[in-house]
Amino acid sequence: MILMREHATQTRQKLLARLPVGALVILYAGEAPHKSLDQYYRYTPQRNFYYVTGLDAPHQILVMAKGEEKTHTWLFIEENTDYIIKWEGARMTKSEAAERSGIPETDIHYLDAFEKRFNLLMNYARSPLGNPPSTLYLDLYHVRPDVTPVALNYAEAIRKNYPELSIENVNAHLAYLRMFKTPLEIEYMRDAIDMTRQGLETIMRQCALRTHEYQLEADFLHTITEAGSDGNAFDTIAASGGNATVLHYVNNRDTLSKDDLILLDLGALKGPYAADISRTYPIGGTFTDRQKTLYEIVLSVNKATIAMIKPGVTWEAINAYARNLLIEKSKAIGLIKEDSEISQYYYHSIGHFLGLDVHDVGLYDLPLQAGMVLTIEPGLYVAAENIGIRIEDDVLVTEAGAENLSRDIIKEVDEIESFMKHAR
Repeated sequence: MILMREHATQTRQKLLARLPVGALVILYAGEAPHKSLDQYYRYTPQRNFYYVTGLDAPHQILVMAKGEEKTHTWLFIEENTDYIIKWEGARMTKSEAAERSGIPETDIHYLDAFEKRFNLLMNYARSPLGNPPSTLYLDLYHVRPDVTPVALNYAEAIRKNYPELSIENVNAHLAYLRMFKTPLEIEYMRDAIDMTRQGLETIMRQCALRTHEYQLEADFLHTITEAGSDGNAFDTIAASGGNATVLHYVNNRDTLSKDDLILLDLGALKGPYAADISRTYPIGGTFTDRQKTLYEIVLSVNKATIAMIKPGVTWEAINAYARNLLIEKSKAIGLIKEDSEISQYYYHSIGHFLGLDVHDVGLYDLPLQAGMVLTIEPGLYVAAENIGIRIEDDVLVTEAGAENLSRDIIKEVDEIESFMKHAR
């Protein structure tokens, strides 16, 4: 908890340092979305809010203001009531919020004090900043172009009552900061990856005993839960046979065939930090010659691409390198004749940033720098043969090059076959 408190305090300082004098940041923790009638989905911590507070409770508001000579930070939380305590469980107290966030308890208030405190902040005569802030920074992430960002709905009254505040998007600043993982964040991700390894090893042990994809999905969740994970980082893909040629297949209802491969794209959570791993296994325990040929192509591209990761390399160069290798090797076995044909068998990019979100925020036009964590995930998808193969690892960019954080999750053909044989 101490390390997370220090991390949250430092990220708030870094964020304010990027913003001009007169900046006012408001971040909302959000709430659990409605499911049906009186049912709600489980609350998922709003990632930007968590990043600068270390808090994972709903119905909280963080306010940060930057003046000429000083800055101020306030946190507003839910107050416990008898009903909440008896029906839903006690909410986080002020002292607990202070201990976890590093925000002094004297600067933590209940939600019903937000309006009064905000009005004081905007008062020219009494603002603790001296002059009221001039620019309001909100998290203006758009789920879709036609959907109003949640923060704009929350801040509707502020926008109406204080039209002099210009609105800016804080996302670009947070996306930049979140690209560079601290040692604490990297340790969380190592733990998430190790729990994912445990889940995949369970799947290899159970493959021969299972009859349906959903059973392997359940095996994974059971194992990572026992290991202490906070759940799946995303919906598990357990795609056997031809299902593996559908990139985001999550139905996981089909019968398993011993002659097929199964593509698994999954990850555990440690706190809100994600692992994202793909492995492809022979359900019967042994690759056919054709499966092995295609698998070895993907594996060689996976390893070669990881080897080129270092500071200064661009995403454009990584994508081109992996694609050209897949073209070269696919031509060598007669899978394609023309370069353009590779798009029939490989139709996604080589990877993405990883962190608090699986497809984490980041600036893809920047060259790689130390502290970034990304996935490398080449694949080949041959629908006519009911074969889909993807091999994905999580890679940390270091000053000296790169570290494969998921190197302990086996992926060589002989390692997989040996493990599955002796697991029976």
